[in-house]
Amino acid sequence: MSEAALLNPPFDLKSSLFMAELIKLWRAQDAYGTWEGKSDAELLEPYVVDKEKRKGIPIIGDPDPEMLWRLELYYGAIGLAIERQTGNMVTPMMKMHHEGFGRIVLIAGRLIVVNKQLRDVHRFGFLTLEKLAEEGEKLVNAGVEMIRKYPDVANYG
Repeated sequence: MSEAALLNPPFDLKSSLFMAELIKLWRAQDAYGTWEGKSDAELLEPYVVDKEKRKGIPIIGDPDPEMLWRLELYYGAIGLAIERQTGNMVTPMMKMHHEGFGRIVLIAGRLIVVNKQLRDVHRFGFLTLEKLAEEGEKLVNAGVEMIRKYPDVANYG
């Protein structure tokens, strides 16, 4: 991602509930203030994997711990955004093979609100920050829709 795009992203990063939650999660990880001088776009830059970066990533590979951490933050932000809209606590559960395939589910009560099969996790990323926001919002909307469709299951105690 170019430096100009990082300093002046083409849209307001916090205009999306999902992006606002993702930024909050990233900021919360900074216990020692290391990232205080970084813009929100700079923090989210690891999620941007443009065509040039993707060419440099091998087709087969194992995800490193940092990639898994970014993946957890991504789905955690989706869960938090769903919680904000519905009032239902959402819990993420991820099962990942060391070769980069697995599944993540977001659960509200006894309802699975997001169910995603993951492959090639070492290549996880989006072409732009806009695509990151768009894909995150799609999953948030799908989760909110599931809770509204099956509220008794989501609120089952």
